[in-house]
Amino acid sequence: MNSARSIAEQMLAKADVKINGDRPGDIIVHDERLFNRVLHQGTLGFGEGYMDGWWDTPAIDQLIDKVLRAHLDEQVTMTPAVIWSVVKAYLFNLQSSSRAFKVGEAHYDLGNDLYEAMLDKRLTYTCGYWSGSLAARNLDEAQEAKLDLVCRKIVLKKGDRVLDIGCGWGSFAKYAAEKYGASVVGITVAKEQVALAQELCKGLPIEIRLQDYRDVREKFDHVISLGMFEHVGPKNYHTYFETVRRCLKDDGLFFLHTIGFGTSVTAADPWINKYIFPGGVLPSVAQIGKAAEGLFKVEDWHNFGADYDKTLMAWFANFDAAWPTLREKYDDRFYRMWKYYLLSCAGGFRARDLQLWQIVLSPDGVRGGYIGIR
Repeated sequence: MNSARSIAEQMLAKADVKINGDRPGDIIVHDERLFNRVLHQGTLGFGEGYMDGWWDTPAIDQLIDKVLRAHLDEQVTMTPAVIWSVVKAYLFNLQSSSRAFKVGEAHYDLGNDLYEAMLDKRLTYTCGYWSGSLAARNLDEAQEAKLDLVCRKIVLKKGDRVLDIGCGWGSFAKYAAEKYGASVVGITVAKEQVALAQELCKGLPIEIRLQDYRDVREKFDHVISLGMFEHVGPKNYHTYFETVRRCLKDDGLFFLHTIGFGTSVTAADPWINKYIFPGGVLPSVAQIGKAAEGLFKVEDWHNFGADYDKTLMAWFANFDAAWPTLREKYDDRFYRMWKYYLLSCAGGFRARDLQLWQIVLSPDGVRGGYIGIR
């Protein structure tokens, strides 16, 4: 028997995953070279193997959930791809000002048609809030609940001026302007987002800019950031918090919504870095705390990472349903790449390997105590 296959079988057995089994979380191998590829390249080889059609499974999300709960990822991490990603992160600032727009071009500018087909009606590309007291019944309701949760947590009121770092297609800006009477400056590094966001927010007190966060110099009543901190990078965490503090009024609140990781790392998963979010790194509790030290006080820290599982599954269902139309522009390898991205991430959140944090911070502590509402 192929020794690499034998090793794979022994490892997968710990996660109750069978090779060529018939259960949803089992793996069907079409090319035996997969085993050596994964042993030598780790998660990069596993993801590329799926893109190349070397393996399949009835349910990627269930497979990844099992693998992560068994901690199999920890047993094949020190591959050349991982070592090189760590070395690059140590030697270079991969999220510097000069590189800030790279992720916009590589991911967010793929095409507004893709995101319009996949996301909710407001084009909100962050975790929905399904688990509130009034549980959402669908993706649109979950995203509306999340946007309202943000507004309530910063105690938003009419006339407030808000900076939205990483504004996407303007979903928060439009909601805050329409429902709460706020004015918003949204910044993003994606040209396609700017064009569509400006169109969607027309007629409202909203300004959408193509701008790096480090270049903002104005003062705001509140600063929010939904799903952007993952692109900041460890070398820039403190600079990021210093920038927010510079832009925030003394009595304002900073709201940070970010995916989080249980341990402090300096580089992303090699497959995610190569194909989905170049330069992206998930922060830890320790890294956020260190970066905010001396600048902010924590008023609230809320974890609803399990809700991202539902959000990603809803995104995939939308993407899959729209594929007959989308395939005119994107090829079949893109379909497998995007499917693997969405469903493997769903598995990561289901296994609780990935977290979703909403953190409310104030410069000097809210006098009388924080009154934001969940």
